[in-house]
Amino acid sequence: MLVEPRSGRLAAWGNALLAGLVPPDDAALSIVGEDAVHRVAGLPGESGPVGLTLALGRLRALGVRGLRVALPAPGHPLGLSGPPEFNARALEAEEAVVCVGAALGLVPSVTQAGPAGDVHVSVEWRCLPVREAPPADVPSLGEAERELAEALREATTVLTRLDVAASGPVAEAALAAYRARAEAGREALAPGYPPRAVRVLELAQRVGLMISLAYGTGHGGAVSASEMSARSTALRPVERVARRALVAAYNAAVEEQERRRG
Repeated sequence: MLVEPRSGRLAAWGNALLAGLVPPDDAALSIVGEDAVHRVAGLPGESGPVGLTLALGRLRALGVRGLRVALPAPGHPLGLSGPPEFNARALEAEEAVVCVGAALGLVPSVTQAGPAGDVHVSVEWRCLPVREAPPADVPSLGEAERELAEALREATTVLTRLDVAASGPVAEAALAAYRARAEAGREALAPGYPPRAVRVLELAQRVGLMISLAYGTGHGGAVSASEMSARSTALRPVERVARRALVAAYNAAVEEQERRRG
């Protein structure tokens, strides 16, 4: 699963920009992160792809007042509301951003070029019409936090039972490295998010990393097809909970804003 989806960065820092909490250039730099460049294509009023700073300004001019995240998977249209074309593109990308205040959504297409160790990553966000309707299956922060606490216990139990290395030293080393990167200065969320959203996001990312390690080749003792199938079956509901929590955390700022609007 996506531990730190690009849609999450776009939504978080886009929401901070729309709320007037960060300047446009800072928001754009935070969204791009370690990628080389992000551009937005298909924006109403623009004839071709434009940079993030211009795109966010254009979205605000079109009436966008917030950004929500969708993290769909087969059989689980998490955060989506249609129409079918947008849902299909979002499902293929495994993520999308849905605008609040205008019937638009953004789906990323990622291109990589260059040799190993010097990969140039460019992202083009395709702007498409969306249906204005409640997003599918998005929990509240409170629900997500309760679900995650149980999911973390369940994941640890399942991985230990299946003799998967994600429950032991390999996972602890990966999690320690992840925490070190976070403590080195990466903000978990942009300004304007409540502490509970940060807490839920970090726990969801921890669960997501454990799942990624469990699915990774070369980890754990389960090697037969039946054992791999058992691993997948056991972890699928945990992964679903983690994705729901990621969406709840990234959407927290705009959900609070919409509640205040009444």
